[in-house]
Amino acid sequence: MIFHDGQCPIKFFLQRDLPAAIHAELCETITSLGGRVEVKVPRQGYILVQSGTSEEGRLRQCWSTPERPERFFVPYTFVEACKIAGTLLKQIFVDAGNPIPMHIHPSIANPNARSALSQRILHSGGDPHASAQSATVILADPTTDVFQHLIKTYESVPNKYIESYLWVKKCIEKNAVVYTPVVFKNPGGRRAGDERTQFTEADEQNLAAWIAVKIPYREAGGRTGNRVYQQLCEQSGDPDYAWVTRHTWQSWRERYKKNAPRFDNIIAGIVEQTKPALGEKGQYHYVRQAEEKPKRTRKKNKPSESEDQFLVCNSRQDDMGTDEIYHLPAEPSMVYPAPAEEEMDEEGIEWAVRVGNSPPPTWAAKGKRRASQELENATKRPRVPTSDEMHVLDHALHEIADSYLFLFSEVKAYYDKTGEMEHTRDRFRRMRELLTREFPDEE
Repeated sequence: MIFHDGQCPIKFFLQRDLPAAIHAELCETITSLGGRVEVKVPRQGYILVQSGTSEEGRLRQCWSTPERPERFFVPYTFVEACKIAGTLLKQIFVDAGNPIPMHIHPSIANPNARSALSQRILHSGGDPHASAQSATVILADPTTDVFQHLIKTYESVPNKYIESYLWVKKCIEKNAVVYTPVVFKNPGGRRAGDERTQFTEADEQNLAAWIAVKIPYREAGGRTGNRVYQQLCEQSGDPDYAWVTRHTWQSWRERYKKNAPRFDNIIAGIVEQTKPALGEKGQYHYVRQAEEKPKRTRKKNKPSESEDQFLVCNSRQDDMGTDEIYHLPAEPSMVYPAPAEEEMDEEGIEWAVRVGNSPPPTWAAKGKRRASQELENATKRPRVPTSDEMHVLDHALHEIADSYLFLFSEVKAYYDKTGEMEHTRDRFRRMRELLTREFPDEE
């Protein structure tokens, strides 16, 4: 029996102004499931009300008290919900005898899902009709961006919780209200009062041994650089170098830098025993030599044309079967004078000076002739092509322009647009006729 706790039946009080049919059906169902309908409000039990009515408000105001935490107000559909679930639904969404106010956020857009969620909250003692400001719990869709926005908005507001719509079902299954916990997130760095990991004597010995291998001689430099200590921390995967994880590479570098004289003495003692050669494999400054690339043979330039004209191929072949090539000396007339000789020969002629009334030198005459030619070219009108030189199309377009008294450029522009000679002729003919009619000659 759902409405029987094993010792006595569970008591129900029905709101008096419920419709008669609903009232009768509720009484029958409650009785069949082991419960009992009371004519007065019981101290322990359920008051079945119709949500949103004035009578519900009056009953809550009169009979909802913290002294009676086991007296619950539920909608009359609670009976049918328990029957479908096969068990008595626990009133878990209650705080100090009052329903926990909840707000169903619009991000839950499906109306059927919103209705089912609201009924589930009501049947478990909560109030799903609260506003976002007054609600203790805001239910939203966790797959939307607004969910994270709500969390950030209300994270500093006390007694305000942002939960997924699935949270209601989880609470009902657990028969308890459990809010999503807030976990600690390490902000990084050391907490106030915490001490940093101290360097031990073994740490310093290991560091000195590493530097003695990588940079055995201080004169080579690099002991205060970054890379040698970064390489040290990169060895953390090697079991022999597990000690490097105790500090960061910056800490290892600063340890050497602040105690360089003492470390240099320790390193010198290690080097004295091992006696490594400068440039030995594994040292910091030395890397594997790159593989030598094969040299590319350069192609020989082909003989120039001037050389080709002096090559004479003999028809006789040598023992290897190749033609023998002989270079013949050039004729004296083909040998160009040296640049110095050219300058000496032409200097007297090219830069001659006019003396007295003698005619001007050739270079002056050339300059005067060049200036007069430039002036003549500037003043000369551009040559108009003769009719024989014109294109056939230009002939036709000039004829249209002359016949109907239009500019050649206008006729050509229209022809370039249409590409029809007869259409162009007809258009300008009609235009001339129209102008003649509209603007006759004045007598």
